[in-house]
Amino acid sequence: MFDMRLSHQRGAAHHGWLQSRHSFSFADYWDPKQVGFSDLLVINDDTVAPSKGFGTHPHQNMEIISYVLEGALEHKDSMGTGSVIVPGDIQLMSAGRGVAHSEYNHSAQENVHFLQIWVVPNQANTEQSYQQLHISPEDKRGKLHLMISPTGGEKALAIKQDIKIYSGLFDGDETAEFQIPEGRYVYLHVAKGQIEVNGQVFATGDAARIREGGKLSFRYGQNAEVLVFDMRPEEIPTMP
Repeated sequence: MFDMRLSHQRGAAHHGWLQSRHSFSFADYWDPKQVGFSDLLVINDDTVAPSKGFGTHPHQNMEIISYVLEGALEHKDSMGTGSVIVPGDIQLMSAGRGVAHSEYNHSAQENVHFLQIWVVPNQANTEQSYQQLHISPEDKRGKLHLMISPTGGEKALAIKQDIKIYSGLFDGDETAEFQIPEGRYVYLHVAKGQIEVNGQVFATGDAARIREGGKLSFRYGQNAEVLVFDMRPEEIPTMP
């Protein structure tokens, strides 16, 4: 059922101030078998040194998500947005017809550890936008919380693609089940900790493509944080 990819199989980049692991082909890392999945193009697992970061650079026609695991990430963009993102926050920037932004470690003492996620949009050259939302640990504890969807919601951001993204926290005897909708693909990514899914143990950085439907059962978490992507049944991303 699972097409697994273990953490150590990911691409890697070491730049001194930046330590990054690439789930899919990115920058100097190229693997023709890892060019995204459905509309999911990038998952970069980044650790940035104190006061360092990514200087101002442009993007176009991409849905860009920042999900902080540890520390604080400072965001600025050409739309006039300035914010600091901490664990529990979810940030979504729709680049649309073009936006420039920077992302820096807000701390001068501690690293920041975050996931940078890119989703290909379903429309090109749309209006740029920025969204940010804090989701409390209680909303994710022992369950999968819908944090991004095409329509958004009270505790979810709206994305320009037919994708739903869930996050969950699991420890000890906490359990949850996820029924894969008929005709959909799922990508599972373990952001940290360890958890058993359908009897298979996943550790930090492990992931799986799931194409066959059915049910996912989460149990035996050890300080686990997981992301579940419910997506269209396409093998690789296609730009609009």
